[in-house]
Amino acid sequence: MRDDVFWGYNKQRILDRLRLDDKVAYVTGGGQGIGRAFAHALGEAGAKVAVVDLVLAKAEAVAHELNLKGIKSIALAADVSKPEDVQRIVDTIVARWGTVDIACNNAGINMNSASEDTSLEEWDKTFNVNLRGLFLCCQAAGRIMLNQGYGKIINTASMASLIVPHPQKQLAYNASKAGVVKLTQTLGTEWIDRGVKVNCISPGIVDTPLIHSPELQPLVQRWLADIPAARLARVTDLQAAVVYLASEASDYMTGHNLVIEGGQSLW
Repeated sequence: MRDDVFWGYNKQRILDRLRLDDKVAYVTGGGQGIGRAFAHALGEAGAKVAVVDLVLAKAEAVAHELNLKGIKSIALAADVSKPEDVQRIVDTIVARWGTVDIACNNAGINMNSASEDTSLEEWDKTFNVNLRGLFLCCQAAGRIMLNQGYGKIINTASMASLIVPHPQKQLAYNASKAGVVKLTQTLGTEWIDRGVKVNCISPGIVDTPLIHSPELQPLVQRWLADIPAARLARVTDLQAAVVYLASEASDYMTGHNLVIEGGQSLW
């Protein structure tokens, strides 16, 4: 009797289908915050992980953490806005582990300013990292994946792709993250029939050490009033999502923006 529900798809139980054993992943912006959490999650699920960060020391610290857990990892420094850096990290990973199966494009920056005061320098810097850099990573990793007929690309967007977070003013950031979603949707439709699925995760406001600075406390109280969950996101709230999107369990999902924001975009 063939019954995928009873026996499991390809005779794998659901938790087995979430495993990433023998897969090769990289995480940009992996030296801290969300990227660090993603690197740990992918590694714990069985993947080999290249931790990529602008600052090599930060990448090395996270790679060391992974090694302590018995996870195979390497640390790489790169400015994702530079095509030569992006190609170098992909080439290095392929030379080390033979391929790239999972591309977690998480690197991003946010520079707040009122729209009338936003300089062209701030606009360009934000878009160079958040959208140009993400495109370069998708393209470089995508070529490897298309050639092998399978791959998962997971981009970090933001709740700001759906709403205008307030009261902070961040025109360049909001626009760049909306671009990440549309890029994800476009690649998701172009590449799925060749085995490559492209999705993104949109976190809400994430609790980081910076959030606890005295000058931000009035903003935090305002944000909490706008969140049905009545708390900020933890990086650990995002880990299961990246494993799901990286695994074969999500093979029929592409071009999706997975929003994890405690309900904030609903009000």
